[in-house]
Amino acid sequence: MNEHNHFKFSPATWIIPTFLLVVVWFVFYINNSFNLHLNDHGILPRTFSGLQGVIFSPFLHGDLKHIASNSLPLLILTTALIYFYREVSLKVLVYGIVLSGIITWTIGRESYHIGASSLIYVLVSFIFFKGMITQYYRLMALSLAVVVLYGGMIWYVFPEVDKTISWEGHLAGLLTGFVFAVRFKTPDYVKDIQYPWEKPDFNPEEDPFMKHFDENGNFVNTPEPEENTDYFTADQNVNYSYKE
Repeated sequence: MNEHNHFKFSPATWIIPTFLLVVVWFVFYINNSFNLHLNDHGILPRTFSGLQGVIFSPFLHGDLKHIASNSLPLLILTTALIYFYREVSLKVLVYGIVLSGIITWTIGRESYHIGASSLIYVLVSFIFFKGMITQYYRLMALSLAVVVLYGGMIWYVFPEVDKTISWEGHLAGLLTGFVFAVRFKTPDYVKDIQYPWEKPDFNPEEDPFMKHFDENGNFVNTPEPEENTDYFTADQNVNYSYKE
């Protein structure tokens, strides 16, 4: 697939991430303004009532610091997902919430697990691993950008780093994103520019550049072809006739 047919900016690229972020902040606002205790609907591992948190937990946050730290990564990564992987973006978001939530429900401590960080780890993991798998230069560059921006998040999948956070949710998101990167198929990307050596009929023996190298790859100073001297030489007489 031609990259210009795939990487197109559409309204969904910013509408969906913005809407998701608005919902997260709206739930946080009404929960704290009216003391609704919605955080009790988070994931409570290995309990039947705790299964509701598989769906609700990404929209629940404990305090302002918690939601603020998740907001920008959620917005940036969701936007990148939809722009670069729009064919599978909805599956990654919906199935990512469900699968990472179920894993957290299975392995988590007996405490309420809330926050969008599990989904953020799904996005980081999927974008990174999928870019490496495709071997397409634009997506690999995106993977490296994710590493630069969010590579430090890897430490928060270990319980020893900070026991006050849901490292189980982070680990669940990381594993979920990796599974999706392997399983979900994306189009075959084709560059607009095709270099001569990438063409099927390329013959190195006929290529002017390759003629400067021998079979072992060593540079050979090939003499340039002589210039065309069919016009006239210095010892030739040229007669001109003038008309008045």
